[in-house]
Amino acid sequence: MKFPNPHDVTAQTIPGTEGWERMYPYQYQFVTDDPVRNKYEGDTFWFNDALHYPEPLYPFDTIWDEAWYLALSQYNNRIFVVPPARGVDHRIINGYVYISPVAVKDPEEIGSRVPHFMERAGIYFKNWDSLEAKWKVKMEATIRELEALKIPALPDMEPLSVVTDAVGESEGFHLLKNYDDLINLGIKCWQYHFEFLNLGYAAYVFFLDFMQKLFPSVPIQRVTQMISGIDVMMYRPDDELKHLAKLAIQLGVDPVVTSNADWSVVEAALRKASRGPEWLAALNKSRQPWFNVSTGTGWFHHDRSWNDQMDIPLSGIATYIGKLKQGQSIERPTEKIIAERDRIIAEYRGLIEKEEDRKQFDELLGCAKTVFPYVENHLFYVEHWFHSVFWNKMREVAAVLKQHGVIEDIEDVWLLRRDEIKQALWDVVTAWATGVTPRGTKMWPKEILWRKGVMQKFREWSPPPAIGTAPEVIQDPFVIVLWGVTNKSLADWAAVQEVKDPSSIEELKGFAGSPGIVEGRARVCKTVAEVSQLQEGEILVAPTTSPSWAPAFAKIKACITDVGGVMSHAAIVCREYGMPAVVGTGHSTKVIQSGMMLRVDGSTGLVNIMR
Repeated sequence: MKFPNPHDVTAQTIPGTEGWERMYPYQYQFVTDDPVRNKYEGDTFWFNDALHYPEPLYPFDTIWDEAWYLALSQYNNRIFVVPPARGVDHRIINGYVYISPVAVKDPEEIGSRVPHFMERAGIYFKNWDSLEAKWKVKMEATIRELEALKIPALPDMEPLSVVTDAVGESEGFHLLKNYDDLINLGIKCWQYHFEFLNLGYAAYVFFLDFMQKLFPSVPIQRVTQMISGIDVMMYRPDDELKHLAKLAIQLGVDPVVTSNADWSVVEAALRKASRGPEWLAALNKSRQPWFNVSTGTGWFHHDRSWNDQMDIPLSGIATYIGKLKQGQSIERPTEKIIAERDRIIAEYRGLIEKEEDRKQFDELLGCAKTVFPYVENHLFYVEHWFHSVFWNKMREVAAVLKQHGVIEDIEDVWLLRRDEIKQALWDVVTAWATGVTPRGTKMWPKEILWRKGVMQKFREWSPPPAIGTAPEVIQDPFVIVLWGVTNKSLADWAAVQEVKDPSSIEELKGFAGSPGIVEGRARVCKTVAEVSQLQEGEILVAPTTSPSWAPAFAKIKACITDVGGVMSHAAIVCREYGMPAVVGTGHSTKVIQSGMMLRVDGSTGLVNIMR
């Protein structure tokens, strides 16, 4: 299994993008002028983090990658002192993020880290519920602080109160300060993001490791099924849509709600309907906070929230109304999932011969069940609620830059790095204070136009799934269960990539994300906007999924993704809906076309393309 050398890849610059490196922080670049770093990079295995970034990163959007680069690694290496894992190193090629887990290789050092980890992680595991309750208070306070943050415009003349109250500060100063506060709140939010997350995955990994030692042939999927059927916050936005669908029928306004796909048209009609205002009041109650769910993963500025794009939740409500009117159930089959979960637990527990092993089984499973909800719940607070507010605050910053001629369109701001935005704001504020024209009015529009062309060329480039030197055995548990990267998956991806004619491929291999076998027609949806094209009973084929895709799972009979392991969102949700899923196929959205007949085996991870 051979992958290209990272320096060979970076040497092949896409024509017209020369100098693209200035769009990203300098530490993200593969280098050739430092022999030590050059050797490290060439000897290291890097894989494309398409789970989080299926498309190239805009310069500003790099903020969340920087945030988790720091947070995950610090918790692993400096706070909880995870014995075999330090953190994750990052690089960028043509806008695509490549990551590499940094392992602790010295057995003596691993041993010396164990007591520290046991002490520190033990405090969290033993007090999980109370500490998580404190986390929610911290997180909600951070969101409220973000919501209250003002991005001031620059007045022609400061109000007289600045003089009469001896304020001693200008709106220009507050603009600069509040931009810093905005960025720091984002970084702080991600500090909280990883406070529990690594330990949440660790608890699952400890249980998985125990089960695989006791039962060497146990499928990973069986272990994941033992912690299914647990209610998590990320289902709540979708549950609100179901509630509103039922209420619409109850109030007799369902014909109005389903009369048009345009929310503004439907809203106007509801205001005139006899019980329409009553339904709208219920909707507005649901909107805060539950419609602060992103239409994507929340990682990109263009992932607007339901509150920003009300046509999307309207489509979900209309789908549920249609199902209810046909007498179909719109609930997740939770009781069935729980019954199967309990059956599997009892079956494996009954096979354990030693009492001490049974005790450890109970403890590790109990711990995994306790911590698992956080693994999904934190997504709503961070990637959805916080990010949705954050992106719009940044648009307020962009409005100031546009007003002063530094950028031509609010959405151009994402083509600047966050430190470049701070420099541009200084330019604007000092020019405003002085009464001259900002220099950026001549510099940035031209640079932004060039960067737009670069981003388009990046999107047309196909990043290799992995580069560098593949390890003999991939052992990092997080990489396996979350990203779906194993030696086998890498070999499967490489085999598909070597096929010159994708139309000749008859099968794809991935992870068995959720059990079951079905046949049906494919529907390739690369974005949530395309989910509206899904027909009842089709098989969803996507790069990855996020909570905003929830209404899709009420229509489909199976799901296939390019990236992700058994703990990815698509795998978790499909298990809760009791439908097959194959995740981490590497190339499904490139090989499969809408309308193709597929056979999906979620028990083996095999997808047959029947054409």
